[in-house]
Amino acid sequence: KAFGRYGDWEYGGFVALTGETDYVDDGNNMAEPQAYFGSARLKKQILDNSSVGVLMVAKQTKENTYGVIDIDGAFRESDWQLAYQFARSFDNGDGDYAASIGFRNISEKWGNLFRMRAIGNEFNVSQVGYVPWQGTINSVGLTGPMWYFDDGAIRNIFLYFGPAINYEHADLYTDYAGVIGFNMQFRDGWGYEINADFGKSKDEDIIYDSYSVNLSSWFNLSQTWNANAWGGYQNTYNFGRDYLASYSWFGFSVEWKALDILEIGTSYDMFIEGDPDGNIEDITYNARPFFSLTPINNLNFRVYVDNVFVRSTDRMERIIGGFLFSWNFLPKSWIYLALNEFGDRSDEYDSNNNLLPNRMHTTNRAGVFKIKYLYYF
Repeated sequence: KAFGRYGDWEYGGFVALTGETDYVDDGNNMAEPQAYFGSARLKKQILDNSSVGVLMVAKQTKENTYGVIDIDGAFRESDWQLAYQFARSFDNGDGDYAASIGFRNISEKWGNLFRMRAIGNEFNVSQVGYVPWQGTINSVGLTGPMWYFDDGAIRNIFLYFGPAINYEHADLYTDYAGVIGFNMQFRDGWGYEINADFGKSKDEDIIYDSYSVNLSSWFNLSQTWNANAWGGYQNTYNFGRDYLASYSWFGFSVEWKALDILEIGTSYDMFIEGDPDGNIEDITYNARPFFSLTPINNLNFRVYVDNVFVRSTDRMERIIGGFLFSWNFLPKSWIYLALNEFGDRSDEYDSNNNLLPNRMHTTNRAGVFKIKYLYYF
């Protein structure tokens, strides 16, 4: 791994070799061949505060070559920014294109926002990174007045509206909607936003009226605590249950600095699935409490437990425990130790392949140890 800067240029690269390994996936014996991984990044500042860059990531095995080439950057001025990204995937001789673009223009009296993303049907980077939803085009454009206040409780207000579209090749249909929203921020450190969209959608050969309402709020009223809250309601297609129905959610997160060295907090979510008759089909609850201990500067211990409880079974269905130790022992030099344990109620079998009574049990356990040292010369 190497990286650096030369004038207006930034550069970096990474090369790794992984060995051959055998594993089991969904009951099937699989083999991962030995492979070389490599990435290279080149970026240049242009036009004072704008930039353009090239990224290449690849995987090479004995028989196959996978990867992606990306060109990205941004043009910036004091009141607007245009960001762009264009990519080409390759899988031996096959591949496809993807692109995204975003524009933001905020003035004293008006705001304009636009984004669009298109992913080709054959764009596939699963061997080297995150796989976006293939065969899709989605875009939204928002515009509206803004008000800024020099004094008083309200700092600024943004009222916005505009169209949105989403095309999926799997449905051969373009969903469309109108969006309207309202954002208000207060001078003492909190605010809220509410928005709604109404349109037409198609899923599983069903064309229906789609709509949603979303509310979010944030609170930064003190140096010792902060919080967020959110919720929403949506008429949509439930793919897990294969029907059209309502879906709603509610959640919050809070963090409190109990002591100079101790921070505690939690997040909490409820996901409420409706049925076609308007009744509640099921509710999933997810809580993730944590604490973060910093006994001395640059040394931190963090522990969290992620819990999933389902109303229909009336029991905990999944528990994930995590621990992270991090120590910044020298400038830009770190030691990390991360441990994770995953438990759920998936099926278990004895040595004779007989199904065992259902219980919470550990299914995965992993640990990572990393040392990062910056050497000056």
